[in-house]
Amino acid sequence: MTNQTRPTELRVSRDRRTLTVSFADGAQFALPAEMMRVLSPSAEVQGHGPGQKVTVPGKRNVAILTVTPTGNYAVRIGFDDMHDSGIFTWAYLRTLGETGADLFAAYEQELADKGMSRDHAERPR
Repeated sequence: MTNQTRPTELRVSRDRRTLTVSFADGAQFALPAEMMRVLSPSAEVQGHGPGQKVTVPGKRNVAILTVTPTGNYAVRIGFDDMHDSGIFTWAYLRTLGETGADLFAAYEQELADKGMSRDHAERPR
């Protein structure tokens, strides 16, 4: 891992809804808690193999509770919905910063395609 990959700073906003990640090359990304929660690298969200990814609705107002270092390569982020099994590597945080808007747009399309909402955890009846 290069110093360019490892963040120089991780900062949670006062309202706990954004994680700002800064890198040595000057790149800085404000990552919304909702985006990190629904794109979590955890098996609960990503599944255990191809085609097993889960679309997670109802997380618009999720907040960050904890950011815990995991070795020298990642952090485990705990959210206020009690999801805390995602280990966010430095490279994944950078990817979310660089391509998160596109990934989140795809997530929003998945929600729409499945009749789900960012505001409600279940499908409308």
